[in-house]
Amino acid sequence: MTAHTSRMKNYQHIELITETYPPEINGVALTVQALEYGLRNLGHRVGLVRPEQHDESPRHHQDLMLVEGAPIPRYPGLRFGLPARKRLMARWTAQRPDAIYIATEGPLGWSAMRAARKLGIPIATGFHTRFDDYVGRYGAGFLSPWVLAWLRRFHNRGDATLVPTTELADSLTQQGFHHVQHLGRAVDVRQFNAHWRNEQLRASWGLKPDDIAIIHVGRIAPEKNMPLAVKAFRALQEKRPDAKFIMVGDGPQRSGVQSENPDFIFAGMRRGDDLAQHYASADIFCFPSLSETFGNVTLEAMASGLAVCAFDYGAAKEHCKDGIHGRTVGFGEEQAFVNAFVELATDPNIKKMGAEAKESVQHLHPETVAKAFSRLLHELSEQRNVA
Repeated sequence: MTAHTSRMKNYQHIELITETYPPEINGVALTVQALEYGLRNLGHRVGLVRPEQHDESPRHHQDLMLVEGAPIPRYPGLRFGLPARKRLMARWTAQRPDAIYIATEGPLGWSAMRAARKLGIPIATGFHTRFDDYVGRYGAGFLSPWVLAWLRRFHNRGDATLVPTTELADSLTQQGFHHVQHLGRAVDVRQFNAHWRNEQLRASWGLKPDDIAIIHVGRIAPEKNMPLAVKAFRALQEKRPDAKFIMVGDGPQRSGVQSENPDFIFAGMRRGDDLAQHYASADIFCFPSLSETFGNVTLEAMASGLAVCAFDYGAAKEHCKDGIHGRTVGFGEEQAFVNAFVELATDPNIKKMGAEAKESVQHLHPETVAKAFSRLLHELSEQRNVA
């Protein structure tokens, strides 16, 4: 075999299967898009299988397969993909991929799993969402053990389950998940950067130059623990009445939170440079969620030069050092969160912490994650060929 042939074999045909994709805004959609772009930039051929989105014009391209979808309850604007096993069998029989990555555990994901197993194609899955935790936050906690068993059954049918933190890898392994592997996350530090700070935007929020802006970016929903964010901010107001709370995002609890807190700034959904300006124009990122597998928004906030207040798990545990990049407290310790948040917001070193946070994530290049992802899929393909 020549060196040229050996190099060519390193370029793979990889198919990504996901129930969500931009312009939908959520961690799964953006992570899948980043992996897709990263693989393409490395020279791989990447196929994408996803539901057709609302008002989307039909498109025909060999690397894109659209399937029918249906709305997801409580998630306005998002859809899950209907099963497409026969179409996937035909697609992958005609042009067999070296490996597939299934990002979501919905009907489309299950049909992709069955088709790939039938054809003997290596399968990696992504564990992106703690649905076993979500059901409790939507009033159906009795379903949590069943949901966990369903997730475990799905992921154990693949050859590898990819997770964003070593903490989650250990936890899932202890709960009976097989072949769990760590694949870190990246952040686009060119997109999320302190240079986007906009004094005019801050003024539109009613802030004077030395006033303080708190920001939350994400769904306004039960799984994000919004009551704690409100509680922490009200405690801060007793010491900093000049503070403003900026909420970026939408969700089923927005109307309730907005009616109960008319002094908050509700910015709605923001994308691209507009989102980057909102991050960078704030001072502290408040993230009280207890349901994340990672929390991409934490890295985006840090890259934007914000000090972070979060529970010590997920992205915060991996990347945010308490007292240096902001404040982190023990998982679920809500009063400690409130106390730490107030201490952070009144700390004279807050700007220094934001600068330290920004510097600490500069090495998290998307290309590094794409290369690690590519190597992992290549290893799965090689293992299947040897077997």
